[in-house]
Amino acid sequence: MTLDLDLLRAFVAVAESGSFTAAANVVGRSQSAVSQKVLRLEDALNVRVFERTSRSLKLTPEGERVLVAGRRLLAQYDDFMHELREPPRPTQLRLGVSENLVQSQLPLILARFGQRFPTVHLDLTTGSSQELIDSHEAGVLDVVFAKRKREGSPHRGRVIWREPLVWLAAKNYRCDSSRPARLVMMPAPCAYREVMTETLEAARREWTVACTASNLIGAQAAVIGGLGVTVLGKSFLQSGMKVLPTSAQWPALPASEVAVIGDDPAKQFIVGPLVSMFVEVLTGGSAMTLEAAVEAE
Repeated sequence: MTLDLDLLRAFVAVAESGSFTAAANVVGRSQSAVSQKVLRLEDALNVRVFERTSRSLKLTPEGERVLVAGRRLLAQYDDFMHELREPPRPTQLRLGVSENLVQSQLPLILARFGQRFPTVHLDLTTGSSQELIDSHEAGVLDVVFAKRKREGSPHRGRVIWREPLVWLAAKNYRCDSSRPARLVMMPAPCAYREVMTETLEAARREWTVACTASNLIGAQAAVIGGLGVTVLGKSFLQSGMKVLPTSAQWPALPASEVAVIGDDPAKQFIVGPLVSMFVEVLTGGSAMTLEAAVEAE
């Protein structure tokens, strides 16, 4: 047996509104048309769904069963049609996060992401900001959260946070201006490395590489151990370190930027909340006030 869903909709409208007249307004048909549909439903199911008198309209026990099952069937049909008409949402996000961005807080961000998007498969890549930006431009990553050394970066993206860069040294560090500055660096390409060398060369300050560390943890350890001075965001200050005041020996530094790169409209329903998660962590849970919606040139 094949059942016309229009018959079922007419019956549900009558049952829920309490009269054929009110149901006619709901389904956009005449009262007689609605009445005919209910009669055809009864014939198709071979049951009587209403007890009719001149003054009342009451569901029969069979009508109550049809109403419960009919509502369920119509809801399933409506969900089916909605899913077909709506564009499919992506179930995967290829995310790149700079390894020097939220190293200690990344597990918290990922935990929140998993709670918000339990059905999205996350393909996570960490690395240097430049490597991640290159991967995005090559189509390997959907969205990247990267650090950039200053305003005016040629890469497109939306700046979500800015942080001052500082010279960091061991607590007991003493500067000897008669000798070249001993620097702790990470391998190129590295925005911090470029800022260090470009700033010192602009100030005509001699420098030498005391230690090349493969990652942020190594660079921080080398600084605390007294091997040399480095440049990082102020938030990377750790116990055993100090910030060197700006001077002729340690010239003023630009601010670093955190930008989100990736503008695929189909993935914005994921990227928007993810940006909010990053901003909350970067600002220590406070409301963001640092150029949250400025488009980078």
